[in-house]
Amino acid sequence: MLVLVGPPASGKTTVGTAVATALGIGFRDTDRDVEEQTGSSVADLFVQHGEPHFRGLERTAVARGLAEHDGVLALGGGAVVDPATRELLVAHGRAGGLVVWLDVDLHSAAKRVGLSRDRPLLAINPRAMLRTMLEDRAPLYREVATGTVPTSDRTTDDVVADVLELIQGRDAR
Repeated sequence: MLVLVGPPASGKTTVGTAVATALGIGFRDTDRDVEEQTGSSVADLFVQHGEPHFRGLERTAVARGLAEHDGVLALGGGAVVDPATRELLVAHGRAGGLVVWLDVDLHSAAKRVGLSRDRPLLAINPRAMLRTMLEDRAPLYREVATGTVPTSDRTTDDVVADVLELIQGRDAR
């Protein structure tokens, strides 16, 4: 199974869907899993119940996805802030799974995010919050990743090709 991690606007859903299509396997997004389970959007969960509550739901969704899904699993941008979720991802990598960090720079991420209201942590001063996220979370993405693919100023096709190359390299071992 391929797991995609990275900050908001790094391309996890776009790239994950394209990789799944190219390989003829399923795509799953843990944010969508949480929304289906709760009947609320991620943004509403943050506002109504707070980030710790959401991170608990997310941790459960990641654990379930790793156990049940054998395709491409995309995680929310902040999933790695939870230590237990990081442990799950590191264990997945050690067991032979592929965890790819889709890395994006501030300029590219800011262009892609715009002023999106469905990203609760970016609601106030999106560029400053995005900069802080990128800086604070980079070590966490690095900790869980078994591979990294840059997405800044690149086409989806180029990023997908790099991810497929990582999968082929792992399968060749």
